[in-house]
Amino acid sequence: MDKENGHHKEQPNNPLHGMKLITILELLLAHYGWERLAMKININCFKIDPSIKSSLKFLRKTQWARDKVEQLYLDLEKKK
Repeated sequence: MDKENGHHKEQPNNPLHGMKLITILELLLAHYGWERLAMKININCFKIDPSIKSSLKFLRKTQWARDKVEQLYLDLEKKK
């Protein structure tokens, strides 16, 4: 579906709609830092030599980990 046919209206109640994974990760990183982020979500790409690039690569391939990152972001937004 293209933009003219209401692509942007598909998920009006989804707070993640239109959010890029890199933006979510950068916001979480700015708030928690790598160490606290690794404590909240126990995945190696946050614990061992962490980087945005390696984390994005892992999160794009691993849905359960991406779900946890997205949920942590939503929880953080609720607290604001």
